[in-house]
Order: sequence, then structure tokens, then C-alpha cells
Amino acid sequence: MHNQGLSSYHPPERLLLGPGPTNMDARVLAALSRPVIGHLDPSFQEFMEDLKTKLRVVFQTNNAMTLPISAPGSAGMELCLRNLLSPGDTAIICVNGVFGQRMCENVRRADAVCITVEDDWGRPIDPQKLEDTLRKHPEARLVGCVHAETSTGVGSDVRTLASIAHQYDCMIVVDAVTSLGGMELRVDDWELDAVYSGSQKCLGCTPGLSPVTLNERALHYIRNRSEPVRSWFLDVNLLSGYWQPDQRRSYHHTAPVHTLFALHEACILLLNEGLENAWERHAAAHRMLKAALDRCGMEFAVAAECRLPQLNAVRIPDGVNDAEGRARLLQDFNIEVGAGLGVLAGKIWRVGLMGPNACRASIDRLLPALQSLLPG
Repeated sequence: MHNQGLSSYHPPERLLLGPGPTNMDARVLAALSRPVIGHLDPSFQEFMEDLKTKLRVVFQTNNAMTLPISAPGSAGMELCLRNLLSPGDTAIICVNGVFGQRMCENVRRADAVCITVEDDWGRPIDPQKLEDTLRKHPEARLVGCVHAETSTGVGSDVRTLASIAHQYDCMIVVDAVTSLGGMELRVDDWELDAVYSGSQKCLGCTPGLSPVTLNERALHYIRNRSEPVRSWFLDVNLLSGYWQPDQRRSYHHTAPVHTLFALHEACILLLNEGLENAWERHAAAHRMLKAALDRCGMEFAVAAECRLPQLNAVRIPDGVNDAEGRARLLQDFNIEVGAGLGVLAGKIWRVGLMGPNACRASIDRLLPALQSLLPG
């Protein structure tokens, strides 16, 4: 027999300006090639504590339960909702895009009751709508919302939403998958009970991890549940046995050590830059993109006051076919941008300026590529 098809795979080099993943710094890539070490090795246990410490700074929290889940951001969503809801509980979920809808699906699969607060796609959540809904549903015990809605490029005021939730004795779960590292997020100052994110966006790391943080209010509920969490892998009580800071760690799963090495390196780069500097860099890249779009005659699909700097919803120009335009960007320029989702499919492109790609060089490559697509 001939050994056909056994050549190594070498992916094309793309500029990833979609909704994630993003390109990675050379130091993060290098971390993926470090020696293998066991996930229960004493040296790795020391490393785990250092990684948790760095994640606390990134989240701006002192929460002891701050750790990376060995799965992407969707698992972080499921962890927070499965641990903080029991069958029959009522959750109020703020929906203004795909990922608010996904939170609803997780609530229902936890056999809890889902009440929605809805705003149009392309608009932030109206805090008054949340308060009105909480007033009508005194049985609610949890509110969920998306900080940076990846499907629309809209940011919502989670600090205000959290304050309202707490006035009605509800915990709040926040989706920070696209916001962490790319815009202001202060878990402790904003009194957020549970927050989950993803490694592959503004943190500039490889996909596959979901940093999560839970405060003592959330942990008190989890530790005193009347029935077990309806997930073994994502049960915080079990995970804490592996991530606790002493020598009594219990085996839970085989952690993806190299992905964690990469996240650690990405955190070092972010903290060396300074969180506020990174937030401003993403904002500056957004301003440069706006100037470039103005030169092209292209427009944002979201009002200026609620636009995300790191995930830009751009209207597809008249006369340009959605799929054909994205294919040309990929084939002719090696640039990836994201398609619209749901009701915005075929109407917008999602241009991500995340992590290392939040810089002038990205705009300088994207502008002539976009100009080449325009009719005439």
C-alpha cells in the first residue's frame, strides 16, 4: 500500500478580522510548543495558581473562583446557568441578538422558566424594560445579559442592569465573551455575580478555553443547592476540587495544558500593556476603521453611542453580494470577515478588531481590499 495523503497540514496565513478567532502574538504561539507536563504535576499546580491570579486582574476581581474552563465560551455560559439555576427557577434573560437567545436555550434546557426582555437587534438593552419585567415577576432569581453582543456589534450597560437586578434580589450572569480585554469591564466594582468569556477574542489566545469568575453570592447558592448540578463536567463544586490552591487537588479531567500555557502568555502580554491601555487601543482601532469606512462610503449598522470597538457591524454596500464579497476578501487578500447572523444575515459584515489585530496595520490591509469590492 502507498502512503497517500500523509502530508502535514499547513493552513493559509489569514488576517482574521471576523468575530473570532483572532491572530495570535508570536509569544502566544510559542507557548503552545513548550514541553508537555502532567496536569497533576506539582509544577503545573503552581502554574495554575499564577494563571488564576492573572485572570483576576483581567476580570478586575478578587473572586477566588476565577478559572479557565477547558472548553470554549459556550461552555462558560452553560456552566454559569446550570450551576445557578435549579429546575422550576425563573430567569429573566435580556435578548438583543444571537447570544441572548442562546442564553435562553440554556435556561430552558436546565428545566427553568425563561422570561425575556427583548430589544431590537442593533440596539442595547433598555434598563427600564428590565426593571418593568422584574416588577412583574417577583419570583425571578436570576438575570442574564450579554455585555458585547457578538452578532450585532452592540454593547449594553451591564453595570446598570446589574444594579437593577440586585434591587430585585436577583443574581446577574454576564456574557463577556467579546468584551473581556477589549473594553471596560470591572467585575467587582460593577457587582457582577457570574461572568464568562472566551480565550480567542480580545485576549488574543487560541480557541478552546472559557475564563469564568463567580463571586461569593453565586458560590453560596451553588454550594447549598438542593439537588446536584445537571452537568458533571461543568459542576463548579467538582471543578473547585481540581483548581483549589493546596495539595489536596482531586482529579477532575485532563486539562489542556498547552492551551493554558497560551492563555497565561496572552495574559502576560495584556497585563504588561495595561488593561486600560488595551481598552484604548481597541477604541483607537475602531476610530481608524470608521475613518477608513468613511473614505469608502461605507456605514456602520449600529448607532455611535452603543457601538463596540472590537466587533464592528458594517452595512454591506449596495451592489455587493454578501457571500461573494467575503469570498473575494479571503481568496484575493487573505482577509476573513464575518457574515451577519439571524435577522442581519446578508445585511452586515462583522469586522473584528481584537487582540493583536486592534491596530493600524489591520486597517491599512483592509481598506484597499474593501475598496476593490465597491461597484464602479
